[in-house]
Amino acid sequence: MHGYQTQITQVPLCGHVYQIRGLSDRSQYADPQGQADRAGISSAQWGLFGQIWPAGRVLAESLCTMDLSGRRILELGCGLALSSLMLARRGADITASDNHPLAEQFLAYNAGLNQLPMPVYRDLPWLDSGAELGQFDLILGSDILYEREHAAILAALLQRMSTAAAEIIISDPGRGNGGRLITALAAVGFSASETRMAFSADDSAPFKGRLLHFSRPAIC
Repeated sequence: MHGYQTQITQVPLCGHVYQIRGLSDRSQYADPQGQADRAGISSAQWGLFGQIWPAGRVLAESLCTMDLSGRRILELGCGLALSSLMLARRGADITASDNHPLAEQFLAYNAGLNQLPMPVYRDLPWLDSGAELGQFDLILGSDILYEREHAAILAALLQRMSTAAAEIIISDPGRGNGGRLITALAAVGFSASETRMAFSADDSAPFKGRLLHFSRPAIC
């Protein structure tokens, strides 16, 4: 890709080895057309989408055997979209979304590299309504609670885009904002459970990383 140094990483996942092209380091920044400014992404944050993060692996691994039949699925802030690619291999109805101008290009390349169908992709700023996408039965995200204010913005988006019986799974490495999301979603009827776990080989108990699972009681 013009202006960037990339590398391909092999990622074992759910019985397959995925070839994932990403940025060779997170500090790269090239934006001659001003896309970063229009998307509201700083130069320091620009390269973060192009990495395979531990939280992304944990999220994808949690979905390996989940029953996905009949469910519309949305991945928020997909970055390199490891979960979306794995779900595409499983034949799921998956929509990947991000607000990074390069995310779709990398997703298309990586889908082809792994001989997978290109997942549906949508640019989705979190302050947009997302109404044109409809609602989803399962919404996913990994390491998307970077800033304090993200919890309230994300909770409002999740409420708009969730079906009545939707499930939400967030892979949270422990940046300190997960509790705010739990509180915000509880206010609109979601109950939360969590599973603490190691996100890397260096992690030791008590673990900071956790999978957050949200659901709403069935309406009889």
